[in-house]
Amino acid sequence: MTAIAQPKNLGDVLKYEAPNLYSRETNTVAAAQNLALGTVVGRDTATAKLKAFDPGASDGSEIAIGVLGNDVDATLIDRDDAILIARHAIVARGALIWPTGITPTQKAAAEAHLTFLGVLVRDSA
Repeated sequence: MTAIAQPKNLGDVLKYEAPNLYSRETNTVAAAQNLALGTVVGRDTATAKLKAFDPGASDGSEIAIGVLGNDVDATLIDRDDAILIARHAIVARGALIWPTGITPTQKAAAEAHLTFLGVLVRDSA
């Protein structure tokens, strides 16, 4: 029998959100990125556009500000249809996408900042 793999969906990442879409924002992802649902993101301070979280950066993307609630392919141009889980929410730790090579200390600091913003990172039950 062939196994069927189902792609990740918003319910895999987002475990709780406030009513009336209060937890979500629509944002723009900067060009030259293809980000998947569940990617932890930061905001470039020069352009105010989202980028994949990068703890080694110095452009603002080194500060985790939320989690993507949809896939966004901005490979060629900026995309203004990104859903950002930005506040008053609970997300599943195991469904988050982090940069390659992130250290446990960097991840813990990013999770602490998300918690400060109201996006709680929890183990799924």
